[in-house]
Amino acid sequence: MFVVLLKFSDNKSQAAEYMGAHNQWIKQGFDDGVFILVGSLQPGLGGSVIAHNTSLEDLQTRVNSDPFVAENVVTADILEIAPKKTDERLSFLLGQ
Repeated sequence: MFVVLLKFSDNKSQAAEYMGAHNQWIKQGFDDGVFILVGSLQPGLGGSVIAHNTSLEDLQTRVNSDPFVAENVVTADILEIAPKKTDERLSFLLGQ
């Protein structure tokens, strides 16, 4: 499982220009069964993604294809988490 932190860069002002394409990138992540949660970093620092069912290499490729990343609107940090114990509602994460 992975946490992706998308932190605004100095090009934050260009976010509106790429928002439609970024939202399509998010939709594709959900459609592909990789993204399980997307949200904003508060207060207005950028965004975050929780991903699973993917490898680090494949996720890095996916993240690099995000228009916000490609256009340097955000910088991306990927953190890998090896779940050891979960609430039963998240037990599907244990096998990843």
